[in-house]
Amino acid sequence: MTVRRTRSPLSRAIGLGSAKTGVEHWLAQRVSAVALVPLTLWFVASIISHTGSGYVSFVTWLQTPAAIILTILILIFLFHHTALGLQVVIEDYVHSGARFAAVIAVRLCCFALAVTGIIAVLEIAFGG
Repeated sequence: MTVRRTRSPLSRAIGLGSAKTGVEHWLAQRVSAVALVPLTLWFVASIISHTGSGYVSFVTWLQTPAAIILTILILIFLFHHTALGLQVVIEDYVHSGARFAAVIAVRLCCFALAVTGIIAVLEIAFGG
């Protein structure tokens, strides 16, 4: 049986092949996706359970340590996962010199949104 090689003879001769990078990005995206599943279920269930309740009731709930921690965790994982996913889209579909700038802009926007959300949660939780 003949095994067909997909690499060119030149690449086999000089040892070129996989750059051996990208595994960390792939793994980070999968870990953040898995973490988002229970966090999103908790968040949606919490919001549904507070429908019809007043602002004071919601703020009282958000001031509990579990709600503060889990809300901050969902913000961190959500915007990290978003930045990773948008980076892949940009790397796949932007074929100009603007690729690097677009990736940086996406990362900065996601970071700014996460920080803004975390500050808002802390502001509400601690009544500052």
